[in-house]
Parts: sequence; C-alpha cells; structure tokens
Amino acid sequence: MKRLLPVCFVFLLVGMATVAVVSTAGLAPVTAETATDSPDLMQTEDGFEDSQIGCVNGVCHDDELDIDQSDGLDDEELELFVSQSMARVEYIRDRPFREDVGVDVMTREEYRSQESNQSNGDGDEYNRWNDQVWKGLMIIGESTSSDDEISDTLGSSVAGFYSPTRDEIVIITPDTDNVTIDDATLVHEHVHAMQDQYYDLTDERYRGETQDEDLAIDGIVEGEAGYIEQRYEERCGAEWTCHSPPSSSGDGGDSDLNLGVYLTIFNPYSDGPGYVHALVQSDGWGAVDDRMEDPPESTAQVIHRTDREPVSIDFENEATDGWETYPDQGVDGADTVGEASMFAMFYHQSREYGAEAIDWRIVGDESLIGEYEQLNYVSDPSEGWANDELYPYRRGDDENGYVWVTEWESEDDATEFYEAYLSILDADAHNGTVRDDGIYVLGENSEFSGAYGVHLDGTAVEIVHGPTPAAIEQLRPSTADAIAEQAADEQPTDTNTSDDDAAGDAAASDPANETDDAADDLVPGFGPVAAIVAIVSAALLARRR
Repeated sequence: MKRLLPVCFVFLLVGMATVAVVSTAGLAPVTAETATDSPDLMQTEDGFEDSQIGCVNGVCHDDELDIDQSDGLDDEELELFVSQSMARVEYIRDRPFREDVGVDVMTREEYRSQESNQSNGDGDEYNRWNDQVWKGLMIIGESTSSDDEISDTLGSSVAGFYSPTRDEIVIITPDTDNVTIDDATLVHEHVHAMQDQYYDLTDERYRGETQDEDLAIDGIVEGEAGYIEQRYEERCGAEWTCHSPPSSSGDGGDSDLNLGVYLTIFNPYSDGPGYVHALVQSDGWGAVDDRMEDPPESTAQVIHRTDREPVSIDFENEATDGWETYPDQGVDGADTVGEASMFAMFYHQSREYGAEAIDWRIVGDESLIGEYEQLNYVSDPSEGWANDELYPYRRGDDENGYVWVTEWESEDDATEFYEAYLSILDADAHNGTVRDDGIYVLGENSEFSGAYGVHLDGTAVEIVHGPTPAAIEQLRPSTADAIAEQAADEQPTDTNTSDDDAAGDAAASDPANETDDAADDLVPGFGPVAAIVAIVSAALLARRR
C-alpha cells in the first residue's frame, strides 16, 4: 500500500530525491574567532566520537554565534548554523550524532515542480481505490481526486523534509540566492536525521499497511521531532540565542488546502509531541527508544496514550451483480482510517457543510489540548474507536462504492458514532432524503452524492455506499435487509394512539427529522484560506513554546 505520508516532513513529510542548491555536507570546523574553545566532533570508521555531547564541529549548544539572517546566510554562517542545530539536538536528546548531516535548500516552486513530476507507482487502480477511502471519510468528494487534494495540501504546507534514502535535509526557502532557514524547522529535521542514524527510517517497521497505522507510526517519529523542537524553542531567549529568519521571509504557501486532509495529516504533529512527552516523563528517553523500536499501531493509542490493541473484524464479502473489491490494495482490499481520520471527518463535515456532528471549534479548545499538543482530536463520536475496515468496491469503469465496518469499545460509543454520522447525511448542504426502506439518498449537487445505508448493531456500525439504492442491496444484502427491517419497525402502526403521538414517536426514532437550526452558527462566513489562518494556524501559533 502507498503510504499516506512518507516519513520525515515538517510541517508535512516526503521521502524523495531533492534538488541540491546549497550543500553543507562535510562541514569544516569553525575558526576560533567564531566559536568558543570546545571539543570537536571527530569522525572515525565507526562513526562520531565526541567527548562532550552538545558540541559539533567545534560549535557548542550555548555558543554565541555571529549569525544574521536579515540579508541571507553566507556559507560561513550556514556552516555555523547547521553545526549548532545539531549540537542543540544532541544536548536536548542527550546523545551524539553518529555522522554529519547534509543540508540542501529549494524554493516552494521547485518543490512543487519536483512533486508534480513524481509518478505514482501504484497507478490508476490505487487512485480509484483511495478516492473511495477519502469519499468514505466525507473529506474528498466526487469532483476532485485524492491524489490531487493531498498533493495540493502538501505543496502548500511543507517547510522542509529529511530524506532517509539520501541522508540529507532539504529546507524550503523563499530565495535560494539569499538563503534563510527557520531554526526550529532545522532542529526538527536534525532529529529525523538522528533517528535515521540510530533506527534506520527506511526499515519496514516505519511503513504502515493502512492509513491509521501510517499516522500512528508517524506519531512517534514526528512526535519525537516535534517534542525536541518545542523543547528547543523553550530555551530560546532564556538559555540560548536563537536565529529565527526575518518574519517577512516566509512565503506561507498558498490557498490549496483541504481542511479535512490537513487535519488528518497533521495529527502526528499535534498529538505526537504530547505522546512522547508522556513517555519521557514516565520512563525517560529509554521509553522513546523502545517505542521507536516497536511503534504504535493506531492513532487511538497516540491520542489517548494507551497500549490497547484494535479488536479483530471478521468481514465476509457478500457483493453480487459484478461488484468487486481491490484485492491488491490495502490489506486484502481494505483500509483502516482510524480515530484521527474520523475526527477530521466530523470536523470537516460540521465546519464545511453544517452537519450537527460536533462543534468544530473544539479542535482549538485550549481546555482540551494536552501539554506539548497542538490541537484537540477528541470528540464524543470518534472516541471509543476499537477498529474499522473500509472496503472500496468497483463495477466496470465508472461505478464505485464501499462497505465500511466499524467496531467500538461500547454500545454507547457505537451509538454516538451512528447518530453523528446520520447528522452528516441530514445536513442541508447535501440535499438528502431518507426512503421508507431506511436508505439515505444525497442529491446530485452534493460532493458525496449517491445512496447510503447505515446500520447499528451493538458495538458495530456498518456503512454501505453506492451510486443508487439498488447498489446497497447488491453490495451488502444482509445490511440492506437489516436496515429495511429496522425502518419497517419504526413506521407508525394502526393503533388507538393519536396521530400526534405517532408522529412524535416517529420523529424521536428517525434522525432524519431532526432540525438543523444550529448549522448557521457553526459555519463562519469566510473561505478555506481564512479558516486555516483563523482556526488551525492560530491554534498552532498559540501553542508554540
């Protein structure tokens, strides 16, 4: 399976070939005029030997360096800057680098050009499969492809990355002739370089089989980098002189950001640092080493600091009439999206489409955000996740659907998810109706048009989607029958009760009759760019230390 996020981005990650513009590999020791007398980092056949952790190439973590980014970094300043960044990572992490790290830079335009030239080795079949995963999450609709939306979000957000295949860092800079580098970004990427030297980030254990496992693994990989980055920023101005670039030097990307995609991908950067902080507080850096050797399996483990493993799901394919799964994609044709992605679904649908699933403002609620976290990813309908499997289906060249099986820790958790999901289908923006057989049909003007069958059974909720109501029966006959039976049971019966009583009972049992009076209060009057600045970016800046 193609990873949602290859490792080692900040803010978002890629593992790719880079355009070399400026190289600082093989740095020469600095002169006595520019650094204090301190032990050098000496390279041997076995790697680096250092008599003092926190000093690299003659530069120590607490040296006062003559660096000024206002007119760009010259070669000498860049060498000093990179060496001190490594020294400060050593000091915070309390261990030495084993070898030097090359640093290159490129502009955002160069990055985007390179990104657009990267071919998708999985081809059209993977993209068609993954499109249904993201449609299942109600985050990417019919009019755009998941590949385009994710690429646009990455292209707008990436600040730098570490390539474990090339053992080098690449920083996005506005002008490669007058290089400026965000110091916190450089520290973040140097943590990835150290991780690679100690654990080998190309190892298969850092490649999840599903979207949720990918994000969970990134929870420890990005979590350590984000945690050390924040510990670095805490020392700036108090213990260390730091060298931030001029505020006007950042290009800030552009408006090509899908908030739902953004929040999904950002989860490791948000909750990972808090996860690592909890490990360090309880058992020291050794606990982080142990978790790097055995990464978490689900975003629920990272979000809630738990070792609880996902429960098993026994799925049997019932599809008829030519509907087929994708046996060569995911895990036997399925993806697991997990708790973080489900939170992003409820946020995206509530904020963008007026669904009454959650109050989307909780994403930035300070009272819900833990220490060293950036955003809140906990909501009533996504908490209590125990496992899920989403199976995309296809028929012919142009018919698509999916069956999404979810398991929850309790019946109450399953009910909360079920009711919140129905509120998405009820949102006015989708122009949906519910049929007598319990099948929801969203209007053609909706990005998520088609038929939906949703069934609650104890701790399980099953969602079936197809282009027409008939497709629900073809994709999952047992679920269609159960939904129809439930709908029939909820229909008013010919008894002596008054019409008013019957209507009241029907309304109480049918979420489709709920009003959407609060929708206007939940959707602000500005577009996606302002939303990111006002909701996500503001929350991030407020949490930076």
